[in-house]
Amino acid sequence: MRRSVVAPRALFIPLLVVMLVSGCGGDEGYQLDLPPGFPAPRIPADNLLNGPKVELGRFLFYDERLSANETQSCGSCHQQALAFTDGLPTAVGSTGQHTARGAMALGNAGYAATLNWANQAVVTLESQARIPLFNDVPVELGLGGMEQVLLERLRADALYPGMFEAAFPDEAEPITVQNVLKALASFQRVLITGNSPYDRYQAGDADAMSASAVRGMELFFSEQLECFHCHGGFNMSGSVDHEGNFFDQSQFANNGLYNVDGLGAYPASNTGLYEITGERRDMGSFKPPTLRNIALTAPYMHDGSLA
Repeated sequence: MRRSVVAPRALFIPLLVVMLVSGCGGDEGYQLDLPPGFPAPRIPADNLLNGPKVELGRFLFYDERLSANETQSCGSCHQQALAFTDGLPTAVGSTGQHTARGAMALGNAGYAATLNWANQAVVTLESQARIPLFNDVPVELGLGGMEQVLLERLRADALYPGMFEAAFPDEAEPITVQNVLKALASFQRVLITGNSPYDRYQAGDADAMSASAVRGMELFFSEQLECFHCHGGFNMSGSVDHEGNFFDQSQFANNGLYNVDGLGAYPASNTGLYEITGERRDMGSFKPPTLRNIALTAPYMHDGSLA
């Protein structure tokens, strides 16, 4: 069964992003209906997909009780109408504190080899979900040190106990922080976007793209411009993983956006992978994000500096 992804209590403009529920990486009876040419995503053995878990993750994603002051949800910074971004140069947390970077699009997040703009250690959606929930530098959802408060909110809700039990039927106490992370990750894994005019053109439909777009594609994939070296493959990204992939594709690249000292330095507050490694070669290196739905994700670059 294929249906549009919408918030439990709100409607959004439909995108190419679809929720594919029906197991490719899932429990028996759950099937991802992948777009033509897409490989199967890599799904952790300890968090296989099932329908109740994905639905639970959808409710949690849009629930403002997942922030300390109950004013923001994951969906506040990842709005479906904007390809699951927020239209801001840098994301703003529940207390008004700005992050250093923009909210990344979530389409095909289940295919990402790394999940953050500049941290090679965050390689699963489960580990990534923990960061906005509980980190405090900067504050995003602001639940750091409030894990029990979060669990009490969920246990007191009329629907969540039953939903957690259905999603994690083999657990005596299914409402746990780890299961919140697993449900959120499962929902994000079914945000699959494909079947664009480019995809149809690649599949043989010569009329799917305009002549101008075809010329642009030829330039994009040319050695003169070399765009495809960072934004290639089926997901137009240099950071891709999937079932059957045996190569490290956790790419980070410096596109020359800044040169504050004449030697290639980036602003001290936002130096990319260099912040993690301290290696000069990593100065200004960021993950090349997917270009799918790119018309909806302005402003551009990690810091939203290009309108």
